[in-house]
Amino acid sequence: MNNDQSLYSVDVVVIGGGFAGLAAGIEARLAGASVLLVEKMARPGGNSIISDGGMNAAGSSMQQTQGINDSPDLMYQDMLKAGQGLNNPSLARAVAENSVETLEWTRDFLGVKFKVRVDHFGGHSLARTHITQRASGVDIIKPLAAKFQELGGKLRLKTQMRQLITKPNEGVIGVKLQSDFSLKKGGQGETYRVLADRGVVVATGGFGADVDFRSVQDPRLGEKVDTTNKPSATAEGLKALLKNGAAPVHLSHIQLGPWCSPDERYYGAAPSFICYVSQPYGIWLNMITGSRFVNELSDRAVRANAILALEKPALALADQTAVDKVGWDLSKALAKGVVRRFDSLAKLADHYGVNRSAIEKSVSRYNEFQKQRQDSDFAKPILADSRPIAVPPFYAARIWPKVHYTMGGARIDAKARVLDLDGQLIPKLFAAGEVTGGVHGACRLGSNAITECLYFGRVAGRMASTLSKINAV
Repeated sequence: MNNDQSLYSVDVVVIGGGFAGLAAGIEARLAGASVLLVEKMARPGGNSIISDGGMNAAGSSMQQTQGINDSPDLMYQDMLKAGQGLNNPSLARAVAENSVETLEWTRDFLGVKFKVRVDHFGGHSLARTHITQRASGVDIIKPLAAKFQELGGKLRLKTQMRQLITKPNEGVIGVKLQSDFSLKKGGQGETYRVLADRGVVVATGGFGADVDFRSVQDPRLGEKVDTTNKPSATAEGLKALLKNGAAPVHLSHIQLGPWCSPDERYYGAAPSFICYVSQPYGIWLNMITGSRFVNELSDRAVRANAILALEKPALALADQTAVDKVGWDLSKALAKGVVRRFDSLAKLADHYGVNRSAIEKSVSRYNEFQKQRQDSDFAKPILADSRPIAVPPFYAARIWPKVHYTMGGARIDAKARVLDLDGQLIPKLFAAGEVTGGVHGACRLGSNAITECLYFGRVAGRMASTLSKINAV
């Protein structure tokens, strides 16, 4: 094969093998289209594979069983509040209104198993986060990849998209690819073209690990700021969309994960405690004063900014009752030393260099709020099953935000069609997932991403596979 020659044509080309890309590939195959899915890494998954497997759904059967009265409209209002009203209403509402069906598709069609409990994440009015059995994105990625290949989809790994191929008056007609890709060496193999007879879906994820690109959007986020993302979370897919006329949306809105630890790289093991245990059932403390400083269940932007304002790491604290209630395996975090266990609050305070009486006073005050079922200091929701922090051993971890999610990306409509600066369709070009912008506005609520990626990935796959619908209104 000569360099830069057409290898073959298919109906639909999907770029990216995470939640959105695999969902797009599955729906395109179910619609009868031939599909090539391209993933630049050696296996599917990307950032999706390191997620905690949490999916938000409003009005699910699991919520109803637990007496949680939720609705798509309430989820939508929570999204607007966190997003500071910058969300594209049609995109946000589509995610909320289709959240239960997306969860049921994941459970019933893919066979993904979920925990019985439903969790309450920061910024949400109530508990609506459904977490996979092993609390891992692997639980969803593996059945997605298996289903795609079972349906006859073609998967090409270690292959990077070099550019979108366009033709006047026809839009995007294919992609230029390069084989033998690695993060260290880039693309080392041949370049070739694949033509897409019906459409191209770009689902390459966000740019949280792309220091050059993200620091242009927010100069604070240079090399000294770590990220939870895999090193593969770079901006080339988004750049290709923008180069071909896609309108940029909210590129400077970059989310910091407020439940990360400065004592480990990337996502790490500490969030299993900080996010799931201390956030709903414990407290976060200023290590200088020993006092609480934020509503631990507020949205991610509020909490991250509150920690940054301290100018030093904060401390997450909870007791054995909270650990037992959540049921997470903290062995890895404890073995790494990013979460520590103490027989008393005094020993905990001494280890972290925090005033003993200040910590004890903060815990005592919070325990009074538990009894009153109302947080008079920061209006944190006191969950029905939460209890005072009183049963040793006590657990703690240091907290410092890391780049976690990029809310901005290419503009799409509610049918996952890519739009240009004038709001016009770019023919035969679709996008889904974190490479797009507008769903979340200024701040994404925790666990909305998987729901969004699966929903819009499926929409993009269906739309790209059906020529007659490409220009439908």
